[in-house]
Amino acid sequence: MGLPRKTLRTTTVGAVSATLVAGAALGLAPAAQAAPATAPAASSTDVRFVDIPGDGGTVLKANVFTPKGAKSGDKYPAIVLPTSWAMPQIEYVAQAQKLANSGYVVVSYNSRGFWQSGGEIETGGPEDIADASKVIDWTLANTPADPEKIGMGGVSYGAGISLLAAGHDKRIKAVAALSGWGDLIESIYSGRTQHAQAAGLLGGAGVLTGRPSPELQQTLKDFLASNLDKEDEMIAWGAKRSPATYIDQINRNGAAVMLGNAWGDTIFPPNQYAKFYEQLTGPKRLEFRPGDHATAELTGLFGLPNDTWTSTQRWFDRYLKGEKNGIDTEQPVQLKSRPQALGSARAGEAPSTGGYEGYPDWKSVGATKKKIDLGGSTTIRTNVDSGANGGIVLLSNALDQFLKIPPMASMPLLPRRYAGVWQSERYEAPQRVRGTAKLHTTLTSTKESGTLVAYLYDVGPLGLGKLVSNAPYTFHGKTPGKPFGVDLELFSTAYDVPAGHKLALVVDTVDPLYIEHNPSGAQLTFSSPAADPSYVSVPLREQ
Repeated sequence: MGLPRKTLRTTTVGAVSATLVAGAALGLAPAAQAAPATAPAASSTDVRFVDIPGDGGTVLKANVFTPKGAKSGDKYPAIVLPTSWAMPQIEYVAQAQKLANSGYVVVSYNSRGFWQSGGEIETGGPEDIADASKVIDWTLANTPADPEKIGMGGVSYGAGISLLAAGHDKRIKAVAALSGWGDLIESIYSGRTQHAQAAGLLGGAGVLTGRPSPELQQTLKDFLASNLDKEDEMIAWGAKRSPATYIDQINRNGAAVMLGNAWGDTIFPPNQYAKFYEQLTGPKRLEFRPGDHATAELTGLFGLPNDTWTSTQRWFDRYLKGEKNGIDTEQPVQLKSRPQALGSARAGEAPSTGGYEGYPDWKSVGATKKKIDLGGSTTIRTNVDSGANGGIVLLSNALDQFLKIPPMASMPLLPRRYAGVWQSERYEAPQRVRGTAKLHTTLTSTKESGTLVAYLYDVGPLGLGKLVSNAPYTFHGKTPGKPFGVDLELFSTAYDVPAGHKLALVVDTVDPLYIEHNPSGAQLTFSSPAADPSYVSVPLREQ
């Protein structure tokens, strides 16, 4: 058994509540029923609500949008949209209508285990993959869908199911996977650390809106209780549900894949999506924007103009309709940097334009590296939150996206007893951080297990730091008092550090986002041996 863990913090409960409140604001309250009255008026589409038999005959509640006036013999490209985790079948109504207006058959179905659909929540398991193929079967048999022009897409859970299905069903020619995952393990167990708020949010929302399977319930119980005896089983469970596991099949089947995500996604961080993108060999596109989980797509679900959904339709238009709209000739990696606060640029210096930057591949992002030396020896005590932290799941990075207010910490006020702090020199020119910062250090612990969390901050003249990135790291089975090397990738980002500012690396041991494994009274010492110096490598855009 693993070490006894503290109970989940109230921030996780708050995050679940906030998500459901947001769902209600979207018109997705629990009382919402699959009835024609919920559909918007549409002059150029026909809408119907249907039951589709999924794997094993499980009923999947669905809605079907068909171009109005479709006649016998007409054929249209078709797009299948599985719903997001905890969202009912009306989630995509606005986008489905837009797609149908432009000549697509669109079938959106409620993923099994949620709301009125039957079955139990299998978290992208074999049943969900089989459901996707059953929905395609039904679509071809009951709509004017062209069997040679089938696409899949969706947000979050719908994105993951679409990618998994693309590895198992050759009929899928194009995928748009928004705020999804390529590697489920790297998403919520990166650095061998449980992402407590993310897992708690998913588990809580699943219980409130659906019927978690016994396997999911046991896996979450073991995960949140840090049951290390079950670690291999949990990793195997996650691998079975990771599109990266089926990358060879996805590449062999040849679907054109577009991936979109937010820099601050606290459920599916960007690193794992970038790694998955690099493994794809067919037509592909990667887009990163500011925000948190699914916030980049949110306005599009209201039917408002939205960059992510615009790219999604362009992608389907190119690879299902064959339109030469130029999306395949653009740089395939498109990044939008996080917004600077107003007034953060120096006099005479142009602020960030907020536009997109194109790159030929992920490796070209942050091609220039700048090291910050982490010299000397620093010892910190564990079990106390120093005040440096990554914020609250969904909320903090949404505030960064919409209000330009990232998590902050005062560097002079951080207690050095509980936090290690290293700062760069003051930069004369802006530093355009792009990609994945990497920490390398030597660590000595007084206990065999422990957790650290590394933070990169943009520090202004008064010492106030704005969070650029972070990541957790957990170790087990180390010999107390014996140094060992640590290499940690922080979560990828795009952030412009203004001239006159510094970068700071902060390390502490407690963060509300993560479960920590520090025994009471443990101490961590960070050192920088002459033969193996410690540093943080910061990726920068070429000037």
